[in-house]
Amino acid sequence: METDRRLLRERVKSILRRLEKVAKQREQGRRARHRAEVPTVSLVGYTNAGKSTLFNRITEADVYAADQLFATLDPTLRRIDVPDVGATVLADTVGFIRHLPHDLVAAFKATLQETQEADLLLHVVDASDERFRENIDAVNTVLEEIEAADVPFLLVMNKVDALEDQSPRIERDDEGVPRAVWLSARDGLGIDLLFQALSERLGDNMVSFRLRIPPACIGRMHSAFYRMHCIQHEEFQEDGHLLLDVRMPESEWHRLEKRKTVR
Repeated sequence: METDRRLLRERVKSILRRLEKVAKQREQGRRARHRAEVPTVSLVGYTNAGKSTLFNRITEADVYAADQLFATLDPTLRRIDVPDVGATVLADTVGFIRHLPHDLVAAFKATLQETQEADLLLHVVDASDERFRENIDAVNTVLEEIEAADVPFLLVMNKVDALEDQSPRIERDDEGVPRAVWLSARDGLGIDLLFQALSERLGDNMVSFRLRIPPACIGRMHSAFYRMHCIQHEEFQEDGHLLLDVRMPESEWHRLEKRKTVR
């Protein structure tokens, strides 16, 4: 028993050192993303709601997905491209449970901080679970405990493949803003609708311009906008100028102005 205790103490120390290292790495990454003004979307939800399966489907990654508590211990970050928004960071987090002990909240602070500082939460719900409303309340309680209750969120009603009377769709509020997306992460049903909802929720600060680019600048400027996937239409004029219709996040436009790319 004494040997077991000693091994457990060493294991605890090792995990705490790892968590401390993760916290520092995540903080550095968040500062870099903040400087680059890249939006972050964080997956949250009750345990076994299908967050990692959805993460795998969206990113085509191979994140460990299992039907067990805390199958995901560290948030896994991937870049995705959202239409009309561009590069976006998607974070997978631990599964929440009812009455999450405060010491666990503290232990996973490094991972849950991705949730606190996200631009949008994707609250993944197992719609086939008859207790899904209680699970939603449990997750909201944890979000309050980690001071993330005020972060904007989008409900993702997962596992519609297990329901007879539901199909993939977007639910909107009275103002037409997406509030929930019904889909199946396992079968890939409704993933296109999720990206549409993400585009609408994250694309509030989009700007559109028509640029008349002189011949001497066409190569440099066209290349820059092409890499950002923001060109809506392009047309050459008789005098050699290029008319370019672009649409992008306002922050990206200001960044290009600072670099004098669009001057």
